[in-house]
Amino acid sequence: MLIHRAKVASPGSGSHPEVTGAYTIDPVHSTIGFSVRHAMISNVRGRFHRFEGLLILDGADPSRSEAYVSVQTDSLDTGVADRDAHLAGPDFFDSATYPLMTFRSTGITALGDDEFRLLGSLRVKDVELPLNIDITFGGAGDDALGNHRVGFEGAATLRRSDWGLAWNTPLDTGGVLISDKVALALDISAVRADQDAAS
Repeated sequence: MLIHRAKVASPGSGSHPEVTGAYTIDPVHSTIGFSVRHAMISNVRGRFHRFEGLLILDGADPSRSEAYVSVQTDSLDTGVADRDAHLAGPDFFDSATYPLMTFRSTGITALGDDEFRLLGSLRVKDVELPLNIDITFGGAGDDALGNHRVGFEGAATLRRSDWGLAWNTPLDTGGVLISDKVALALDISAVRADQDAAS
């Protein structure tokens, strides 16, 4: 993705009125990833390939911004087909019954400069619980096609069993095969939907 540097809003000031507007998440240039401890000794990493989202940004008053994201649970990819099928099955996401998991924001707290805590609610299967995501504004600008973009990175940690994803198996050496703690990592690029506002 090419950015015209003359039109870039750089991170650091904490307030960017020029980014105000509605944006749709670009899944081609975004990542919703996760990692989980496996066999008590290493991390397995994966990502979801199909998702969509809407950001309503108020650059002058970020606390008034909103975010909505939906993810197709059967699009997860850990690099091992059998493992992916298990994760999409009834022991975990049960994608045939619950094809989507969703996140909607409920508030935003400024942490300083361009760092924020996005307060929200995550729904997985039939369980909806609070989830807070620490996010950093990465910048904004026009790409080579004239689309106005914004970028964010985000991170959160959750316990999958809280959302009913509690399957596990004990190890002969002690411990369990999969940790309950899951780390989420987000890298988001979003395109302004109301392009007239960018001019």
